[in-house]
Amino acid sequence: MEPLAPRKARVRKLITRLKKLYPDPKCMLDFETPLELLVATILAAQCTDERVNLTTPALFARYRTAQDYASVSQAELEALIRSCGTFRRKAEGIRKACQTLLDQHGGRVPRDLDALADLPGVGRKTGNVVMGCAFGVPSVIVDTHVLRLTGRLGLATPHNVEKKYADKIEQELLAVVPPKERTVFSHQLTYHGRAVCVARKPRCPECVIASLCPFPEKTVA
Repeated sequence: MEPLAPRKARVRKLITRLKKLYPDPKCMLDFETPLELLVATILAAQCTDERVNLTTPALFARYRTAQDYASVSQAELEALIRSCGTFRRKAEGIRKACQTLLDQHGGRVPRDLDALADLPGVGRKTGNVVMGCAFGVPSVIVDTHVLRLTGRLGLATPHNVEKKYADKIEQELLAVVPPKERTVFSHQLTYHGRAVCVARKPRCPECVIASLCPFPEKTVA
């Protein structure tokens, strides 16, 4: 893989170009509080952000605190989130996470990545979403798009570019992305992965970062 120094320099150039295309990228999940974002991100696993955003208004209107989620029955919560897929596991995860918030954090979402990652059904990816988007702490968020683009851009060790190695990808990106740009760069990659560098056939000829990308199927100089 490319040495660290030139990789850092290339990342800075990537950020500059992507900012022109996506000047103000935001989290694609709708939320108003850290708890809402925590719940929405749990629901977003193996589900589109669009579907989650259709589901959460009714959910957020009914349940506003960790106590509300911890007290609701499994069956009632399942019924409200059924459209998000794997609803039994997600309902259980939300209820357990919120019970842990009550037991260990006074019912509040902790502003600490390790504490977030230790919540039942959460993990580092969800923790980084909450840290970066709800608390404004620059964080590397490794979603499906970031995972794919990280591999194509040569920003991570090739054998790490799989979902099961997302934590390793996070560490490799932490080493090359300037701290203040981490959340923004994560969103930029997600936006670009949705719009241009799509999974099946990336649109390399129209890509603004093509000249900075070593992807072998690239069709531009």
